[in-house]
Amino acid sequence: MQPIRQGDVILLPVPQVEGEKIPHLTLAEGEVTGHKHRITEGEAKLFFKNDTLYLRVYSQTALLAHEEHQAIAVPQGHWMVKIQREYEPEGWRYVAD
Repeated sequence: MQPIRQGDVILLPVPQVEGEKIPHLTLAEGEVTGHKHRITEGEAKLFFKNDTLYLRVYSQTALLAHEEHQAIAVPQGHWMVKIQREYEPEGWRYVAD
């Protein structure tokens, strides 16, 4: 599977998801607008381990939605949730959404 990107969020495929279960499906909140990258359809759970979020999609797909981006179908599987970084002449910085 290929990485999936939506705004500042990137999902990377991983072989397995472990960690403490999180009781919501918000992957990230925007620092500027407060909008959220969240799973709105499908069966999925979030887990937290070693300062990293992981998403497990149980249904065939889960819908990743955000107020400013087109919704994306995330295939069944295990995913690491990261915030994208970009390089500027001053150095690396996290992408803000």
